Parts: sequence; structure tokens; C-alpha cells
Amino acid sequence: MDRLHHPELQTLVQTTSFHARNQPTTPAVLFEGRTVTYEQLHRESNRIAHAVQAAGLTPGDRVAYLGKESEHYYEILFGCAKSGTVLVPVNWRLTAPEVSHILRDSGTRLLFLEEEFGPIVEKMPTAPPETVVGLGEPFVAWKASHPDTDPTPHVTPDTPVAQLYTSGTTGLPKGVVLAHRSFFAIRDALASEGLDWIDWRAGDIALIGIPGFHIGGLWWATQNFNAGTTIVAMRAFAARQAVDLIRDLGITTACVVPAMLRMMLTEPRVSAKDFTTLRKTVYGGSPISEALLEESLAVLDCEFAQIYGLTETGNTAVCLPPAAHVPGGSLMQAAGRPYPGVGSKVIDGEGRELPPGAVGEVCLATPAHMVEYWGLPGKTAETLVDGWIHTGDAGYIDEDGYIFIRDRIKDAILVAGENVYPAEIENVLEHHPGVAEAVVVGAPDERWGEYVHAFVVPAPGQRPSPRDLHTFLVPRLASFKLPARYEFIESVPRNPSGKILRRELRDRFWDDSARKVN
Repeated sequence: MDRLHHPELQTLVQTTSFHARNQPTTPAVLFEGRTVTYEQLHRESNRIAHAVQAAGLTPGDRVAYLGKESEHYYEILFGCAKSGTVLVPVNWRLTAPEVSHILRDSGTRLLFLEEEFGPIVEKMPTAPPETVVGLGEPFVAWKASHPDTDPTPHVTPDTPVAQLYTSGTTGLPKGVVLAHRSFFAIRDALASEGLDWIDWRAGDIALIGIPGFHIGGLWWATQNFNAGTTIVAMRAFAARQAVDLIRDLGITTACVVPAMLRMMLTEPRVSAKDFTTLRKTVYGGSPISEALLEESLAVLDCEFAQIYGLTETGNTAVCLPPAAHVPGGSLMQAAGRPYPGVGSKVIDGEGRELPPGAVGEVCLATPAHMVEYWGLPGKTAETLVDGWIHTGDAGYIDEDGYIFIRDRIKDAILVAGENVYPAEIENVLEHHPGVAEAVVVGAPDERWGEYVHAFVVPAPGQRPSPRDLHTFLVPRLASFKLPARYEFIESVPRNPSGKILRRELRDRFWDDSARKVN
């Protein structure tokens, strides 16, 4: 089948109008028995763009979405693009204070809200945005009276279109602003060299396993829309449902994290017959174990491509292609190779570039890189330096250009593909009256990649139980950030200057591993 690449498309504004003209009846989104064609996606997103403008929003204003996935999420994505506004997808697993920070920090003026998450907004310590539109029937009525004609926004590839929040090393999530180019640059890079590491073909039906508030899910969906293929949306990933969708809808490609693969393969009565139409699985968020790869190759019997990158790099900047996925092969420890046009280097603490094989901080120069951290010019300047994204990951580059990640400089913990930053958890834990100090690290976990392990120094005369601490954290942190284990210690190890020796606590879990991430 032909690979699909439409180089004339360079903004999401152009995507739906192009396919509405050329393949109006082709399904764009399949969701819970409903089908949205490209013509319908184009017209409905036009209505949303006009409705957003009628609500008084102007280009550059922020529009937030707090809800699980449906066809409406993608209509809103394109509606924001066509109105020149910026979509802020909010992780629906966050608590009221976390959501409040995102809405306040982004300056969101319009919030699309699923009824299920109304109580979160009601509990926020700050007032909700000036306009709140309920998803479902209120949303349908809200857009219905507006025309479906093409808006005429002044949009270029460098115009911001999305703002995704990543947990921060200082405890507060940062808004990563991405322009339209972030959703086209890697597609163009692959096409420039005729590479099929990741490809889109006529007739493809793609499963969106990663949620849309995550850069991986948003990027994968836009790649398929830009190619003109069909996506299958899920309200939230559920392994049994995913297996059934792959089998019943004839899904050909999927984007998941390794933990999702493991969950699908452990579902009762799952067999190779469920995956006969699947031709390629793209995965990221964490490396795949050799055992899981062997089982996946045997049962799914398809190509695998690993992607590596950050929200700040516009998702993937590095790929381990299908040909490298050989159990036992030396490259299975690699993150992959940069795409054509993506630069890579490893630097020491003074910023000097290191030779092949030397471990330092991995830096990537990609045309898909972020515009900025919203409202944080100092943090932007630290991460985006002369076009290079400083990843915070420690690793090396071999003689053939493959990147190997060995550790994490910025202390992030990867739980089922989600970045969790210790400072955020520590800040909340230390508000507990029974806690004098807390240090959080990541420890290896067979199912989720890593789990959150909390070291706690009790306050004088106090001895809170793990249950007490868990109960305290539940309303304050998203569930995936909660420590799986608590360990009480007398004091936190520090160096002579008083800096916490986090690595000393963390390394006891990783002593037997060459790679200090999972």
C-alpha cells in the first residue's frame, strides 16, 4: 500500500479542509459505535471556531478541555486551531488544586467540561474560567447555531496551537507551548529520506492508546489526521476493550506505552487471532523489556517502533526502528537514532560536547521543539538553548549515532509512561503534620516500569502510618503520583553543602541494573 504524505499540509487548519475536499466520506474518528467523516470533522470544527470567536476569545487565548476522549475532543482541537486559540488539554486524573493551577497559570478563558469532572472544578480553590461549556448535549447545542463556513485565521507553522502541562522539578507543572510545526516536522523528516520507521498507509485504522492530554496521544492522533487515515478513540485505555477494538475494527496501527502492551497480553483468552490485522505498534514512555518484546512479537506478530522524546521536543525526536527490534540484540538497550534533520549531542556539566561513548546530558535539536514554557522565560532559557533541548536525561551516543539513556538528571520517575517529579510529591507530603522531611525516588516495577517510593522522616514525637500519609495525599495528588511504598528513616543523607543525596537512596533499588531507568 502507498505511504501517505501530504507535504502541502503545514498547519492543522489545512488538515480537515484538505481531506474534506479529497475524501469527504472517509471515517476520521470511530468512537463507541459512532463515525465522524472528514467532511463532518471539518464542518463541526468550523462551527466550534465560530462559536469560540462569538464567545469573545481572540487569537492566542487559551481554551481548556477537562474530560475523557471522544470525537468532540478532536473537533475542539481543530476548532481551536481554526480560531487561532490554544488548546490546553487537562489530565482528568488530577485533583482540584492541580487543575486549578493549570487553569489559572494558562489564563484559560473557556473550559470544556465533562459532567463527571464537575466536582473537581467545584472544589478548586480558585474561580472557574469565565465561560464553561458542558460536554455532551450542552456542547452540541452551544455550537449548533454557528455557521460551518471556513474561518480565516492568520495561522502559520509557528503559531501556537497547544499547551500541555508537565510536572515540574520545583513542584508546579509547567505549560509547554507547541506550535503547528510540532505536528508536521517529524512526518516531513521521515518522508525526506523515504524511511518507514513510522509510516501511514491508505486504509490504516489507528488505535489511540495514549490519552490526548499526553503529547504522545495528541501527536499520534494528529499524524493520522494529517495522513487522512482513521483513528479509533477510547474514553480511557482499558486492556480488554483495546483487544476487542483491534480485532473487531481491523485496527492496523497502535500507539501505546509498554505497560499497556503487558496488560493486553495478560487479558484472559487473548491470542494471536485478536491481532491479525495489526501491522505496526509504536510505543514510548519507557523502554520495552526483552521478555515483553519476545511475547509481543509472538502474539501480536507485527513491527515495533520505539519513540523517545519529551513534550518539549514536540514528542518523538528519536526512533528505534523495527529492524532493531531483535530480542537479545545490542540495540534493544538503545532509545534509537535521531530522525533526519534532528541533531543530537551529549554534554558535560560545563556544556562541552563529549565524544562517542561518554555519558553526559543528552541534548536534541529538532524542528518540532517547543515555543516556550508559558510565562517562564528563565526556565525556557535553561531548557531551550540555541535551538537545543536539554533533556535532563543522562546517556551516551555510540559510533553509529544510536542514543543510549542511562539515568535521569532531573529526577523524574516514569510510571506507566507518565512523568512524575519527586519535588511535587515531597512538597505535599511535608505539609502533613507528622512529616518533618520527605524524599521521593523511583524504583523498578515489572508492571509499570517504575513505582514511587517515599522516604519519610517523622516529625518529633510523631509516627504517621502509611495509611495516614496515603489518606492525606489522595485529595491533593493524582493517583499515579501516589507513593506505592513508604519507608521511615531517621534522617535524609546530605553532602557537606547540605544537598540531598537522592542518588544514594535511589541507587539501592538499581544496583543490579546498568540502566538506572526502567
